[in-house]
Amino acid sequence: MTDVEIHYCVPCGHLDRAQSLQNALLSEFGQDLDAVSLVTGDGGVFEVTVDGELVFDVDDEGYDAEEIVSRVGAHV
Repeated sequence: MTDVEIHYCVPCGHLDRAQSLQNALLSEFGQDLDAVSLVTGDGGVFEVTVDGELVFDVDDEGYDAEEIVSRVGAHV
């Protein structure tokens, strides 16, 4: 089973984006995931890790929910 963490910036207002991505991942992969955790942060962070491996960092590329879901799917 797979653990996903979405680390997001609270002051930047990324909560809605993080919740939307969490919902998309749970809808797509459901019981194949152990957890999709939201982890609060600051400094503009928006990162997604799968079992500790970084699969998305907003500092490196633009946000694309479908691409992130696809990357997580490669680990499920």
